[in-house]
Amino acid sequence: MDRKTPSRTSRFFVIALALSAFGLYVLLSAARLMATEGEYWHEVSQLFVRDSLPIPAKRGHILSADGQVMAASVPEYKIYMDFRVSDPDTAAARRTQRWRDSVYAATLDTICDGLAQIFPDRTAKQFRERLEAGRTKRSRYWLVYPRRISYIQYKQCKQLPLLRENPYKGGFVAEEFNYRRKPFGSLSARTLGALYASKDTAVYGLELTFDSILRGQPGLAHRTKVRDRWLRFVDQEPVDGNDIRSTIDVELQDGAEKSLVRKLQEIGGDVGVAIVMETHTGDVKAIVNMTRCADGQYRETKNHAVADIMEPGSTFKTASMLVGLEDKRIDKTGRIETGNGVWPMHGRYMKDHNWRRGGYGTITVPEVLMYSSNVGISRLIDNAYGDDPGRFVDGLYRLGVGVPLEVDFVGFQESKVRHPKDNPDGWWKTTLPWMSIGYETQISPLATLTFYNAIANNGRMVRPRFANAEMRDGAVVREFPVVAIREKICSDRALADIREILEMVVCHPKGLGRKAGNKMFKSAGKTGTAQVAVGGSYHSGVAHYLISFCGYFPSDNPQYSCIVAIQKRGLPASGGGHCGPVFSETSAACDSTAVFAANVAHGNADEALAVLQAIGCEPTDSLVAPTATALGTVPDVRGMGATEAVALLEKAGLNVRLAGIGTVRRQSLAPQTRGAAGRTIHLDLAI
Repeated sequence: MDRKTPSRTSRFFVIALALSAFGLYVLLSAARLMATEGEYWHEVSQLFVRDSLPIPAKRGHILSADGQVMAASVPEYKIYMDFRVSDPDTAAARRTQRWRDSVYAATLDTICDGLAQIFPDRTAKQFRERLEAGRTKRSRYWLVYPRRISYIQYKQCKQLPLLRENPYKGGFVAEEFNYRRKPFGSLSARTLGALYASKDTAVYGLELTFDSILRGQPGLAHRTKVRDRWLRFVDQEPVDGNDIRSTIDVELQDGAEKSLVRKLQEIGGDVGVAIVMETHTGDVKAIVNMTRCADGQYRETKNHAVADIMEPGSTFKTASMLVGLEDKRIDKTGRIETGNGVWPMHGRYMKDHNWRRGGYGTITVPEVLMYSSNVGISRLIDNAYGDDPGRFVDGLYRLGVGVPLEVDFVGFQESKVRHPKDNPDGWWKTTLPWMSIGYETQISPLATLTFYNAIANNGRMVRPRFANAEMRDGAVVREFPVVAIREKICSDRALADIREILEMVVCHPKGLGRKAGNKMFKSAGKTGTAQVAVGGSYHSGVAHYLISFCGYFPSDNPQYSCIVAIQKRGLPASGGGHCGPVFSETSAACDSTAVFAANVAHGNADEALAVLQAIGCEPTDSLVAPTATALGTVPDVRGMGATEAVALLEKAGLNVRLAGIGTVRRQSLAPQTRGAAGRTIHLDLAI
């Protein structure tokens, strides 16, 4: 035993010496490379590095006033096959190509069967023919499926043989797109806005107005070739965009849209606008913009409410009257002669709408607005300001009419209310009387509503607001404050007078705005009818009209203001008769004290009955108790509105796509279909 000990010690010493020598050699070699060849190998490595690859940030959501998602980004993909391997090392490329071809041949049937299950509109045979055509051409970017696919479908594709490999090995490549999904379909589409289809670039609406908040900050990465594989290294993580909480109330928006479209269809209107504003904050709770398209259907194609500046017509008479009341040049207790409805005004004739029936004769100042007398208001203003029209326009500016509102919404057009000093040669004796009845000026529906809202808000004019907060992960990051344009547009005395007169327009039995009234509460407002110039002329072909009603409710304690404006061709054209009913229906939907006819669908019948009895409504015989819908089972949503249908379907685990407006007429997945969780259902809506 003693003889063997020195031998073992010698072996351990030799091994340790050899390892130390090898380690020393490695360190010396590394030092030599760093000192003498470092620059060379760095340049070589750069041949296999791709710098500054952007990492897109997730775009923030646009939320409704109560936090419901109205616009959200979801990924969509186009899928391709690369049938040729590229690699600077030709030997490595040949090895990968042989492997890819062999796996492709061995698993082609499995791949095609799997694709046919994921995309039922194509057969396995069609996928096989498609892939074989690309392989024959040795295509580098061969489209596997013609349409974009969802994230779930993409992940299912990645489970298939060959397709599950990384793109540089298997050749399966996906191009990601940022699809902006709107769970409520076309509801408020023009206000929410849109993105260009191929990139995350906002086009209009809230998407564009708050783009800097929603889009976030993209990250950066680079890729490096290591042996036969590309590896991606993140240099800067992306910062996802924040959410925007809009002021839109989904229920009010849906109700206003349905009411307006019904009236447009009834009278054959070309364009319709409805806006609901919260009195104290200026929050736009609903904004509808409908245009009749070539197929006769009404869709949101332009935001007329903010972008169209037109001669407003008789809704402007309220501003004219208020200027005179404020300056004490018009007395509410006074009277004015309107004759037989036709009055000479500086070489032209001013006419009332009933001039063929003999006019109104002598009427009181409140009756001038109540009957919307052109002769009455133009004579009152001409008598008071004919020698000093600039003072009248200055009075309008004091009221906030014609001043910049600076609304935080891209595309908003400021009003044009001209002053005599701006162009004295273009100011005629007839300018003042015609301006007083709503001509010679250009004002958007939103600007008109802002003025009426100030009257409702005890004289405080606030800027219209489309979003009230920036949010992240459900928490408020920043609030957008209420901004006052005018703390007080006029004296309390003049304000009380004009509010009393506007209430008469709606509540008096002879008021032209009586159809805007509501049995549950008092409303106030003013009708408007203006002939619209076409091609610079008011007399070319069929006459075009802008009819409107603008007001607020309840008149004794205003909570909301609302404007309804319709453009139509030919007579009859009545702001009170046509727009008043839409205002009335919208005001009923807004006011918490209003009693509604209940629509009960797909809910617990016992709970529904309890609610109906509590609010004093008798249930109808058609009230039934639908069975609860299990997750993944398709409910029957036919006949429902968009809001109810989307909520029920998403609760069942489905992705919803909507087309049209109104109630659901058709659903792409049959009711009670099982195992549908994660699938997309298409709903067709119609009025």
